[in-house]
Amino acid sequence: MEEKLILTEEWDKTFPQSDKVNHRKVTFHNRYGITLAADLYEPKNVVGKLSAIAVCGPFGAVKEQAAGLYAQTMAERGFLTIAFDPSFTGESGGTPRYMASPDINTEDFQAAVDFLSVQDNVDPKKIGIIGICGWGGMALNVAAIDTRIKATVASTMYDMTRVNANGYFDAEDSEKARYDKKAALNAQRIEDYKNGSYALGGGVVDPVPEDAPFFVKDYHDYYKTERGYHERSLNSNGGWNVIGCMSFMNQPILQYSNEIRSAVLVIHGEKAHSCYFSKDAFANMVNNNPYADNKELMIIPGAVHTDLYDKIDVIPFDKMVEFFRNAMQ
Repeated sequence: MEEKLILTEEWDKTFPQSDKVNHRKVTFHNRYGITLAADLYEPKNVVGKLSAIAVCGPFGAVKEQAAGLYAQTMAERGFLTIAFDPSFTGESGGTPRYMASPDINTEDFQAAVDFLSVQDNVDPKKIGIIGICGWGGMALNVAAIDTRIKATVASTMYDMTRVNANGYFDAEDSEKARYDKKAALNAQRIEDYKNGSYALGGGVVDPVPEDAPFFVKDYHDYYKTERGYHERSLNSNGGWNVIGCMSFMNQPILQYSNEIRSAVLVIHGEKAHSCYFSKDAFANMVNNNPYADNKELMIIPGAVHTDLYDKIDVIPFDKMVEFFRNAMQ
């Protein structure tokens, strides 16, 4: 039985509402019994069974931000889409709040496929997914386990296991660095247990120090300004729990990506600090994969990480439409 969620009915997205699609709130549950909240976007004046796409990300964002923009835009192009909040975040259920899990978050995407598969106006044989930022890596993990998915797009992706275990640019890729990080996280667990609550790690830094790396300024420009701020977004506010992403440190999500048979399109900005995640993930995915022919890496010239969050003139929607239609034939 799904838990009752309190959903905002007014339009509170970071992007304008389209007059080309119908929009409504929906809920569905995952196999752990957590009820998830989603925005459903349906193209107007379209009859028959539609191809469908589930969208999630970025990691620490909510469906009112980039995921919703992707979902609404793809609905304008003829797909039935949902943008959902992961477990423990946004309007979705699950307690304690602000936790992440390689397993549960993979399941969240699979639950979205469950939901889409039983809609009267969806062709269950034509379902795809889009993962943005940290959810790009999760999307590849889902594609490796869910044979119902016909096509996957990973946009401006992070490998959350790699960045948690190795730090940015693999600068902390050593046993000692990992041990020190794990020791600090386990000490935090004791403090949280004694306090009866979980300490927050802090969202995107604000104000930004002048000497901060560009990618920190890039995140601030999206999450902390009118461009992308949302009151329910972890990155826009207090962030994940300090221990919220701990399990990503030793639970790799891309272990079997080179066994993905379905079509995959990996998209990244040439100038993004995170581009190495996509390049390496793509190389691993096609290595010794007999189904490599339907995999593609698309690098957007001059684009930085958050350009692929909301820049309509940068996000290659035409390419994505072509990709999904070809894969779902």
